[in-house]
Amino acid sequence: MEADAVTAVGVGAVTSGPSLWALVVQADAVVKTVMFVLFLASVWCWAVILDKAVRLFRLKRKASQFERAFWSGAPLDELYGRLARRPDHPMALMFATAMEEWRETPRPVDRARQESLLDRIGRVMRLTLDREVQQLERHLPSLATIGSTAPFVGLFGTVWGIMNSFQAIAATKNTTLAVVAPGIAEALLATALGLLAAVPAVVAYNKLSHELDAYAERLESFAEEFGVVVARELDARAGA
Repeated sequence: MEADAVTAVGVGAVTSGPSLWALVVQADAVVKTVMFVLFLASVWCWAVILDKAVRLFRLKRKASQFERAFWSGAPLDELYGRLARRPDHPMALMFATAMEEWRETPRPVDRARQESLLDRIGRVMRLTLDREVQQLERHLPSLATIGSTAPFVGLFGTVWGIMNSFQAIAATKNTTLAVVAPGIAEALLATALGLLAAVPAVVAYNKLSHELDAYAERLESFAEEFGVVVARELDARAGA
């Protein structure tokens, strides 16, 4: 009978322990600051992840639609007329800037001027590509920063919480678990928040970086393909 009573008391003590929110409220001011910083880092991390993932998905879909139109056999001037006023993705913008250079330059006859025109077209497309990729990479390095620093920030909160637990032991001269448990729980919560911010940041940074590199290579391939099309046009006009 006594064993059952003890068991009931133990179960009641475990189930009625402080909630996560109670641990946050009761935490030391330094630990609260650490938790708040990690919470903001986690929110920022997910905001960047969702923004980049959605944007890359849309850009890749628009690039596929543009490539189908580009290789459909329609005249490039007609395609330029549809896109010149509203190039809403990097590949279309590269095409528009290249066509502007192509249309504004008199058609050269000698080989040297043809090479100069091809070089200028390739250069403007490359500048546009670099500018657009740089814009896509904006805020992405912050994921790497969060992924590398969040665990250490959480570890700082852990160390501080354990220090408070030892100070409580020294002040009360009581080594029971009831004295040290709150401080240890706060410390472990800070570690958990640090990992909660760091793990998605690292995984997303690696994934998004790979996706962005693949998209940049796709744009570079299009620039080379467009250069080939322009070179064929120049050769055809020179032989006409």
